[in-house]
Amino acid sequence: MWLMLQQERPDDYVIATGVSHSVRDVVEAAFTHVGLDWQPYVRHDPDLLRPAEVDHLVGDSSKARTELGWSETVSLQRLVEMMVDADVERLTAAPEASESVSTR
Repeated sequence: MWLMLQQERPDDYVIATGVSHSVRDVVEAAFTHVGLDWQPYVRHDPDLLRPAEVDHLVGDSSKARTELGWSETVSLQRLVEMMVDADVERLTAAPEASESVSTR
């Protein structure tokens, strides 16, 4: 973001790794990070799936790489681990928040 704001003219940049991941990849990474098998906890309801609008989505960050010298430094696995750790820390620090989440 800082590099984008330093440009003389405002412009749009795609920030992406160029690697495609599924929702299952994210779920597996999160549950693996806390030592759990995701399958007993996650339900799949085909009625809630939206029809595929495109066959395959992958972000193209070539403009950010070329114009800003940007490159990714965090993998999907590490990003999910950071997000899970933040949630665990938040819930551990505030037991009342943990109780309200578990009663939903």
